[in-house]
This record gives sequence, C-alpha cells and structure tokens, in this order.
Amino acid sequence: MHHPATPQEDVPSLGLAGNLARTFITSPLSPMLLMASLFIGLMGLIFTPRQEDPEISVPMVDIFISYPGSSAQQVASLAINPLERMMSGIPGVKHIYSASERERGIVTVRFKVGEQLGPSIVKVHDKLQSNLDKIPPGVSMPLVKPKGIDDVPVVTVTLWSQEMGDEDLRTLAADVLQRLKEVENSGEAFVVGGRARQVRIEVLPERLSGHDISLDQVANTIRTANMESTSGSLEAGSMHFRVTSGHFLKNANEVGRLVVGSRDCNPIYVSDVANVVDGAEETAQVVTYISGPAADAQARATDGAAAVTIALAKKEGTNGVTVANAIIDKLEKLKGRLIPENVEATITRNYGKTANDKVNELLLSLLGAAAAVTLLSWLTIGRRPAVVVVAIIPVVILITIWSSWALGYSINRVSLFALIFSIGILVDDATVVVENIFRRWLHDGETRIDTAVDAVREVGNPTVIATLAVLAALLPMGFVSGMMGPYMLPIPLFGSVAMLFSLFAAFVFTPWFAYKLRPKLEVLQKAERREKQVQDLIGRIYRPFICLLYTSPSPRDIEVHLVCRLIL
Repeated sequence: MHHPATPQEDVPSLGLAGNLARTFITSPLSPMLLMASLFIGLMGLIFTPRQEDPEISVPMVDIFISYPGSSAQQVASLAINPLERMMSGIPGVKHIYSASERERGIVTVRFKVGEQLGPSIVKVHDKLQSNLDKIPPGVSMPLVKPKGIDDVPVVTVTLWSQEMGDEDLRTLAADVLQRLKEVENSGEAFVVGGRARQVRIEVLPERLSGHDISLDQVANTIRTANMESTSGSLEAGSMHFRVTSGHFLKNANEVGRLVVGSRDCNPIYVSDVANVVDGAEETAQVVTYISGPAADAQARATDGAAAVTIALAKKEGTNGVTVANAIIDKLEKLKGRLIPENVEATITRNYGKTANDKVNELLLSLLGAAAAVTLLSWLTIGRRPAVVVVAIIPVVILITIWSSWALGYSINRVSLFALIFSIGILVDDATVVVENIFRRWLHDGETRIDTAVDAVREVGNPTVIATLAVLAALLPMGFVSGMMGPYMLPIPLFGSVAMLFSLFAAFVFTPWFAYKLRPKLEVLQKAERREKQVQDLIGRIYRPFICLLYTSPSPRDIEVHLVCRLIL
C-alpha cells in the first residue's frame, strides 16, 4: 500500500553567513580567535615600519663621463648623445636627462615607477659593458651612481664650535661618521662642509727656470715617492719577513725633502722650487651655524660659528623611526668621549621624530573617529549593541595594520588616512548584524541561539553584496598610473583589507559577542521604547525642516517635492 509523500517543510539554507555564525556563536574558538587577532594586530603595530609617506620605487641612475680637452659642444655630440641613445634601449626607462660642460657630462636615467633599483642598476651596467667598443677615444670609463628614495638622510647632525676651525671640524666629523655608521640598518652617509687636510705644493716658475727643472720632473718625483710596494721576502731560521720599499708621504716636511734634481753636485729639493704648505684645502663649501633666540643660552651661536654637517640615510625597507633613534642614541654616547666639550652636536634633521609625530597624530585622529562612531552607535542602537559594534573596531584596525606589515608596506600618512576614511564603513556590517539579531530576539520574545543564527542568515547576502560594492568602488584607485598610483595605493589596498576583515568579524565575532552580552527580554523592550522616543525626536526636528523645503514655490524644488512625498 503506497502512501503519498509528505511534503517537507521548506527550510531556508543558512548560507555562508549563517554557517559561520552557527559554527562560532558558541564555539570556544571564538574568544581564542579574537585574542589571537588582537595579539597579531598589536605585533603588527609594534613592528611595522613607520614613515611619513609611502615608499615609492623610482630608480634613477647617474652616469658620469670625463672627456679631457673637449668643449661642452664636443662632450654633448661625441659622448652624451650616443650614451642617451644607448640608455633609451633599456626596458623600463621612462625619461633620460643630460647635461654637458667643458671636459665632462652627466646622463641621468630615470626608470618607470615600480621598477626595482637593483635590477635597474644591473641593466645599466650590462648596457655599458656590451657597448664599450663604441666609447670614443679619450672618453673615460663611465661612472655609474644610482639614486633612490632611501638615499635621503633620516638624520643630519651639525657639529659646530666657536673655538675650532672648519678644517678641524671636518676631521672630527669623519671620525664621528665612522662611529655612527656602526648603527644597524644605517645606509649611505656623507659629510657636508669643512675643508679637508691637504698638502698643497705651490710651484715657483722662476725657481724652476733658475734650476733648469721642468714641472713634470716635480710631479713625477712626488708621484714616484708617494707609494709603497712589496720588494720580496726573506727567511731567517724559523722566521719569515716580507720586505717593502718606499712609504706614503705624510706631511709637508717629507714632501719638501724630496730630491728633484742636482746642480754642481748639490741636491735640489722640492722645497727649493716650491712652497709646500700642510693645511686646509681650498674652500668649496661653507657651512655655518646660527641659532635663534629660542636656542639654549649655553649653546647659542648668533654670529655664525664654523660647522660641518653629517648626514646619514637608512637601508631600504627598514623602520626610519628606529634607525633615527639608534643614531641619536649613539651620538649621545660619543659626546664627551670622541666629541670634545668645546664642540656642540645639534640634530638639524630628525626624520624619525617627524614621521613618528605624524603617525601618532593620525593614530589619535583614528581614535577620535572611533570615539565618534561609538557615541553615535550608543545613541542610536543602544548600549549593548553599541558595545558589540565598537569591540569589532580595534580588531579590524589592528589586523589591517598587521596586513601592511605582511604585505611589505609601512605605517604612513596615506595608509592611516585609508583607515580613518573607512572606519565609518567598518562598523556597517557589524551594526547590521547585531541590530537584526536584537530585533529578532525582541520579535520572538526569547534570546535563542537559533534565532540569532537565522538573523545573521537574513542579512548575510545583502551584507556581502554591499561590501563587494564598496570594494568595487575602491579597487580601481589602485590601477592609477604614474607616480600617484603607488602613492595612493594604500587607500584602496588597506580599505579593501579592512572591509573584508570587517565582513568576517561581523559573521564570526559579532554573533558570539552579541550572544554573550544578550540582555533580558525586559531590557530589550525598554531599549525599544527608548529608541522609538529618539526616532520621534529626530522626526519632529526633521519633518518641519524638510517640509519647508518641498513646499517652496520655486520650480527647481519640484524634484525635492516629489522625493519628500515618497518619503513622508
């Protein structure tokens, strides 16, 4: 005997959102996953490099050439122009610049934004090496010097003194620079200003003529004497000796005692035909230090004291704040030891401080935005739902910061602006989910888990679609070409990461948190009455204002009139 099949009740599928909520709403993994997310986010906040601006890779390579005896026009036509044509064939080159002057010239090769510095240098070297046979006779081997964004100094230290001259400060600066270079992750470094020590030989033509000695003889004598070479080795018993001849000239006296010739069996010394001076070189750069009235009275220089500046950069991909602080700490340890008491060391640029201050300022703005969202949520959806929503904000923000570390980016003004920009959107998913859960509990008259899961299912698909719509609006910003594309890339990138994780948090953490903070039914009903009062208050303010607009006799308000009719 056959019985007709009983039609089964149509049970809606939970979908992705409902399944996630059902899995995690009572699972012990939920608080563990929440704490793990917070811990990972805090690690990202601590270890992610901090910069003022995003790091943009725009490799530039300078190629220097020397063409002795040629004019600027000859340098341009015979050396620079062929070099430009040669470099233009390198893949990834954006622009080529050049400049020529008498006996020398420079070609600057700028690569496209996003090209890596290392491979770009290799391309330039390969192109030069494969075309060495095309270099005109008399042109020196090209000198290649790359330039990148990380060559900009993060710290500059100015050594100045009212008692020491710039030549002594230059010598001191070289020793200080050598010690500061010991700091981990410090990059390129150089000294600006001051005159280096130099033995200057001022040949007297009348004495050369009187002793019948040419200028070449003097030059060759000095060049030959200023060298040290290995002459062989000796063995004596169980000992082995290496024999060297000659030595490098150390001071003006040794240069002046060199013999350049003889006359009437009497030696002629360099000092007989030239003035040999051991002193500072000719002035090429001048650095002076002048302080204003806000400076410390004990370290004030109002008349312009002699000074030199030490500049230090950081290595690529390192934290500018950490490197700058380490350099300054190292400098403080050198004061009173390597740096004498009569020399002041003033920090004239501290990229770490400015970058850290700007990042902290934006972090405070981020907290201010979160506080504003908290207050608004508290006033509109109630205390308990607001707590659930606000608890999701720090988790999403910290995970987004950790993602910047994982993706190789830094915390900078643009990436934090992306978080501030998206913080209002971050709470949308959690607000929709928790509001619907509380509404369903109020509707059913009981705070059951199944009701919460079904509430998440109801808003799951619309919430996913709304999030994808925001992503579709953000992601095209990441495909902007030119320099602005990589500069603004953190906005769509981190905004999208924050939106995706906020969606995940809304389906995983929000139901669990809402269930843990579920109120009694009487509290829900009281919150409903209070919410209705707030809505009535807003309506009493909003309705007269909008009605005043749509009752205006102006023809241009017809569209507003129609919209208001539909709304009211």
